[in-house]
Formats: sequence, C-alpha cells, structure tokens
Amino acid sequence: MNTYSSPVSVAIAGATGYAGQELLTLLNRHPEVHIAAAMSSSPDSATRPMPRLARTWDGKIEPLNRAKLTESTFVFLAVPEAAAADLAPELLEAGVKVIDLSGAFRIRDAANRAKWYPATTLLPEGVAYGLVEHNRTAIEQASLVACPGCYPTAALLALTPLMQAGLLDLSRDVVVDAKSGISGAGRTASDRTHFSENHGSMAAYGVLGHRHVAEMEQSLGCEVTFVPHLVPLDRGILETIYVRVTPGTTAEAIGEALGRTYQHAPFVRLTGDALPEIKHVAWTNFCDIGWKFDAAARRLVMVVCIDNLVKGAAGQAVQNFNVICGFDERTGLR
Repeated sequence: MNTYSSPVSVAIAGATGYAGQELLTLLNRHPEVHIAAAMSSSPDSATRPMPRLARTWDGKIEPLNRAKLTESTFVFLAVPEAAAADLAPELLEAGVKVIDLSGAFRIRDAANRAKWYPATTLLPEGVAYGLVEHNRTAIEQASLVACPGCYPTAALLALTPLMQAGLLDLSRDVVVDAKSGISGAGRTASDRTHFSENHGSMAAYGVLGHRHVAEMEQSLGCEVTFVPHLVPLDRGILETIYVRVTPGTTAEAIGEALGRTYQHAPFVRLTGDALPEIKHVAWTNFCDIGWKFDAAARRLVMVVCIDNLVKGAAGQAVQNFNVICGFDERTGLR
C-alpha cells in the first residue's frame, strides 16, 4: 500500500468551474491535505477569492501556472479535456501524480478516443480508470487516474456486477435513460443553461451522439442506447436502466450479485424495491441503486441516483486520491 507524509501537498487546476469548486471545498476539509495552490483554467484570468470558503480557507484562486503545479505531490485537473491532455504529460514527467476529472484519458481504444477526445493523441503509462469499486488495484498503483464521467459512473455501478455474474443478456438492448441537473452542463453559459430555457421544462440532448456512451460500452462490452436529459435541478442524476437478463435468472441471483459486489463498498447503497431519489444523494458521495424485476419477461428495471458534482466528479476524485494514498477512502467525504 502506498503511504504519503501528511499533509499531502495538492494543487487544483480549474478550481473555478462547478466541479472544481466542489473539489476545492472537499479538499479544504480533508484532514490529510494541504492545498498548495488553487488555480483557474487559464493563465490570463484574474486572481479571485472563494466566498463560500471564507474563514475556512484563506487562499485565493490564482491564474493557471504550469510551473507551480509541478511543485505539488498531486494535481487535480478539473479543466476541459484539451487542457488536461496538454497538462498531464508534463506533470507526469515531473513526477507528479495526476487525478483528472475530464474525459481526456478515459477511452483506451485509439479510434474511439480520436472520435470523442481528439486532443488526447496518446495514453500515458500508468493510467487507471477511476471507478474505485471495480478498479481498486490498478488505481492504487496509478500515476494518472482518469475519473469516470458522471453518467457512466451511475450506469456502470449498477450494471457491472450483473455483467460480471453473467446475468445480463447482452444480445438484447441495454437502455440507459438519464436525467441530470443543470450543473452537469458546466459553468459556461449557453442557451441551453439559461434559467428561462430550463425552468418548468425538460429536454433530451446528445441523442445517439453523447461521448459518455463510449465509456459505458468500453466497460460493458456491448452496445448501449443512452439518452440524457436536462431537468431544472441544480445537481443530481437519476438513471432508469432497462435490460433483459439471461434465462433462468432469479430475483435472488440479482440481489446476491449486487450485494456480494458492494458489501464492503462504503459509498454504494442498495435500496432494492425502494427506488432511490435524487434528494437522497444530493451533496453526498453515495450511489443509490434500486430495481424491479419481471421474472416472466426477464425484464429488469434499475434506478440509480448520484450527485453529479460529488460521486460523479469531485467526490469520486477525492475517493481515488484516498485509495492511492492508502487513506480510508471515506476521508473528507463524510
């Protein structure tokens, strides 16, 4: 197990975005962390305070400074994927551990990566996909952790145990119908994220063209029909997943596969027939999974909820950090 002298020196690039601010907030209360620097995504931005952390953090968010980033033991990248693809190799060369919240390093297949994340021409050595509950050993030894996207995090936590147990009928369509709060679209304003466009409404987007589907298909080894929607909430994701199971699968087998996988996972809660809701996970690092099963039709409907800014981004990044450092993975997250 890795061990690091406490407190561990960390820096954040991209601390002004929604995920970056959430990350700064979590790391600020982490008992094993010293925040050496919190930076914006650009070297041209002005220094600014962080009002939500007044009297708990005395620092200021400063312009991006590549040289200063290399002075920390860990760097969290909460920048757009093109910036992450540019920064990460330089940081790794300097011996810095990198935890990346962008999608730059999630896709292993070169052709798929060129399609969805063209700025990432090569994957550096030592990259691990940061879904802690299913990739812990690789994460412990990683130089760079590629944190999963928010939508894939929810879908893969629900489906991976069933896939590994051979319970999913992968010849039938896997359908992931997702609803996300507006913060999932990022902080940069657009017509889609204006209050007047979203309040009292709901809209599908990225249909048959959302890059997160590549992550789901990479991990599940099958085609996925994924339809995301924006709903008028600040934060949170609810996914309703429709699958068929293999002949002979029982309700007990489904519950056992999920229970066996997550019996020691502190941030996955199985709710069974009591289907989860966004309000039960908002502002937490929990993933709640519930399900209903029609044995006669071999039809399984799963409902999964996470907070897109915590378990879907900043919280998962801190969880990965804890695993690499050998800390209790709940540190700073409860």
